[in-house]
Amino acid sequence: MEIIEINEMEFYAFHGHLKEERVVGNRFLIDLKIEADCLTAAKSDNLDDAVNYKDAYDIVKKQMKKKSHLLENIAKRILDALYENIKGIKKVTVKVQKLNPPIDGIMKSVSITMSK
Repeated sequence: MEIIEINEMEFYAFHGHLKEERVVGNRFLIDLKIEADCLTAAKSDNLDDAVNYKDAYDIVKKQMKKKSHLLENIAKRILDALYENIKGIKKVTVKVQKLNPPIDGIMKSVSITMSK
């Protein structure tokens, strides 16, 4: 099994438990790790035989436009949408990071990592 990674996709989105977060918005980083059989594509050099990472990016972008209260909800929606729309996936791991969360303390980000 081969691994396709798409790292640090950045989105400005309106997710959060606090109402203000859903109005003001914040920056988010998304990492994907997609396990799939890539040998056919490697031999054929044909995009039709590959897991298209542009399609994966477009799916993530669409999910990031839908407001959520929790990072867990975003991660699950991304996983479900990838499996629904891209054939050949064996396993996906998604990491959703919220940069500079509104928490009383100093931190770069908070994140959730989920696999399916």
